[in-house]
Amino acid sequence: MQPAMTAPAPAKPGIDLPARRVFEFGAIAVLIAVIYGRTLAGLFDDWWNQPSFSQGILLPPLALYFAWLDRRPLLAIRAQPSLRGLWLVAAGSLTFLAGKLAAEFFLQRFSLILVLAGLIWAYGGHDRLKRLMFPLILLATMIPLPAIVYNTATAPLQLFASGVATTVAQWFHVSVYRDGNIIQLAHMSLGVDEACSGLNSFSALMVAALLLGQFLCNSLPARILLVVLSAPLSIAVNVLRVSGTAILADYNEEFAEGFYHAFAGWLVFVVGFVAFIGIAKLTHAVLERSPKGAVA
Repeated sequence: MQPAMTAPAPAKPGIDLPARRVFEFGAIAVLIAVIYGRTLAGLFDDWWNQPSFSQGILLPPLALYFAWLDRRPLLAIRAQPSLRGLWLVAAGSLTFLAGKLAAEFFLQRFSLILVLAGLIWAYGGHDRLKRLMFPLILLATMIPLPAIVYNTATAPLQLFASGVATTVAQWFHVSVYRDGNIIQLAHMSLGVDEACSGLNSFSALMVAALLLGQFLCNSLPARILLVVLSAPLSIAVNVLRVSGTAILADYNEEFAEGFYHAFAGWLVFVVGFVAFIGIAKLTHAVLERSPKGAVA
């Protein structure tokens, strides 16, 4: 009697690294830690101490989570190392050097994303880099806006928010006028400071646009449209917050201070996020609807 022969189970895609590659990856990790140690420490300090950047602390583990979810299709792609990736590493290195010389933190931090993308391209190939593009874009959003952009856009947005809020309050028969970025009510004045410019909510809503696009939309144009819409939506949410504060403060000054002011900011942001979900679903329905008669 002969033993039954069983077919070998198909091999699962996995990571089989030779010792030389393990040493190379370890050396690269050490170099990145040494070069970017202070840069990453400063970035973490911004996340921890500035509430407007606090969402950034969640993005690295979130990007790793998305990469882990996509691990099987990623490892199924045949690795095709390419020396072209080294050009991207060189571009990232030059960007880091330029950021150091110009004392521009954004360039120093963003250069790390370029270096990581170049290393993936160099060792894994273009197809694997393309597969990991979403986690890399998500990592890029953890970096606060450049100081020059923030400083340039803040004042016009403050004036815009205070101007629209004054007009809206007058529609509700509130006695109010605007003096620069100061909203003068009958019994008090409201200053629309930098935190009320709308740039703070823009970073969080841009992350929301990326996540909603990933989950609710399939095409690249729809996802790009959501990212673009995050800018006007953040401005609209901020104007709604300032307008509501001015109207409520006319009846009770406490609504413009302390807990009520902070709670109103969170409440309006939640309303904006829910509205963004509706916009994402509408974008999916309009731009990605199946033609009549198509078989799913």
